[in-house]
Amino acid sequence: MSSSPDAIAVAPVVAMRRSTFDRERWLTGAAVLLVVLLLVVIVALPVGALVGQSFFDREGAFVGLANFARYLENPALVQSAFNSVGLAAISAVICTAIAYVYAYGLTLSCMPAKGVLRAVALMPLLAPSLLPAISLVYLFGNQGLFKGLLGDVSIYGPLGIVLGSVFWTLPHALLILTTAMATSDGRLYEAAQTLGASRWRIFRTVTLPSSRYGLIVAAMVVFVLVVTDFGVPKVVGGQTGVLATDIYKQVVGQQNFQMGAVVGLVLLIPAVLSFLVERHVRGRQAAALSARATPYHPEPVKTRDRVLLAFCVLTALAILVMIGMAVFASLATYWPYNLVPSFKNYDFSNMDGGGWGSYFNSLRMAVCAAVAGALVTFVSAYFVEKPRHFGLLRELLNLLANLPLAVPGLVLGVGYIFFFISPSNPLRAIYGSMTILVICTVAHFFSVAHLTSLTALRQLDREYELVSESMGVPFWHTLWRVHLPVALPTVLNVGGYFFVNAMTTVSAVVFLYSPQTTLAAIAVLNMDDAGDVAPAAAMASLIMLTAAIGRGLFALAGHWALKRTQTWRHR
Repeated sequence: MSSSPDAIAVAPVVAMRRSTFDRERWLTGAAVLLVVLLLVVIVALPVGALVGQSFFDREGAFVGLANFARYLENPALVQSAFNSVGLAAISAVICTAIAYVYAYGLTLSCMPAKGVLRAVALMPLLAPSLLPAISLVYLFGNQGLFKGLLGDVSIYGPLGIVLGSVFWTLPHALLILTTAMATSDGRLYEAAQTLGASRWRIFRTVTLPSSRYGLIVAAMVVFVLVVTDFGVPKVVGGQTGVLATDIYKQVVGQQNFQMGAVVGLVLLIPAVLSFLVERHVRGRQAAALSARATPYHPEPVKTRDRVLLAFCVLTALAILVMIGMAVFASLATYWPYNLVPSFKNYDFSNMDGGGWGSYFNSLRMAVCAAVAGALVTFVSAYFVEKPRHFGLLRELLNLLANLPLAVPGLVLGVGYIFFFISPSNPLRAIYGSMTILVICTVAHFFSVAHLTSLTALRQLDREYELVSESMGVPFWHTLWRVHLPVALPTVLNVGGYFFVNAMTTVSAVVFLYSPQTTLAAIAVLNMDDAGDVAPAAAMASLIMLTAAIGRGLFALAGHWALKRTQTWRHR
């Protein structure tokens, strides 16, 4: 049976399209594999190097669990672990309670000035964790303004760690809780009011159960942040040992890298457990949301609204006092004897810690991290969400992209030491350079940015890819013409996220800088160690101002992109 002329004419076209499709498919697979290998190098292998190093001695001989036995035989190191867990638990309870009431006022009340109060509460996100610790020194330290209020209790110890930790982790808990409460189902409140339930009963039976998962997640996030924080205990920890400062002492102070690896693994345990709990709770929270839920619009209640307003105003004032104290101290000519404002403390060229070069190094690193981080996380999210093939490889990519959530910055930094100084590593040359600081910063904050980009890409239906395939349009054309324009505002916001965190981070990069690549946050640490507390406050204030300006510029760019690329959303 002979074929028709039309079939003969169409056959080469079909074969050509099939060949093009196969080529694009394998190009997609190669791209996914490339991103997987990138994440293996910058996340998985450094963590693996940390784990492996804990089983060897200083001469490189395998000693099994001997390093762990030495750790357990050292009472000071074991006590540090208990201190870290205990202080983190206390901070998590206090911070989550404050954030819960604050979030309740912002979302479920009719109190005024919500926008201003929300903006003030989020200000600590722009500051390094060293800033509240320095403020506590000026408020309650040996020469502090209110040192007499604490009596015989010293700010240098558990009290200082808890107060400083609550301050800088409050915005993280608040963001989670406001999101949880904003999804409250209005039908439940209407039903409770119809049945004549009191406000207290409505809170116990409706508000608290609907937000309990957000409450648990917020507590877990704060717990991990405090356990893994280095800045606050370094400045106001005093003689109270914690795991974060122990790692620093072992690696930098004693050059005992093997014991530093052991402490890093111990620090990894609570972080991983909290991460698993958070993932479990987050999954249950998502499953609890109903598609028929209606938004809840609170009604004015004078007494409740006034009480919540008073609480939120007092909390906001405490935040402003902490920030204002650091700024005021940075401008004082000579604390506490000459409080006349001057810019003497901003003359960083005459201070230990790196001078203005450290600030410009941070600025350069933050810009590079913002560009590289926004680009790589968008690409990783695209290859997880959009291709229809290589399912197992994409799942592996998603797993690696979420791994940094469970790896504290200090642990990642120590892992980078072991991995990149290895003589067999061809990337050894970048150790101590700006490149490794950018890579480590991107890896440290990769997961949140990846998940944000993933959420943006899920706004687009898969029909776009199917139509492109049927028309023979290469996937990179669809990526450039459709996916990127739609996700551009999110990409710019992710860039702002990387910029702020790169300016303020200490833990992940404290082991990796060289004299030529000292960063501003590290300079704050070094100046505080040298006794130049006022210049340290000045640098911390400058970091906060720069982070605010950078975040504002990225927000403006995101707003412009939203108006320019997504006019189709509006009639």
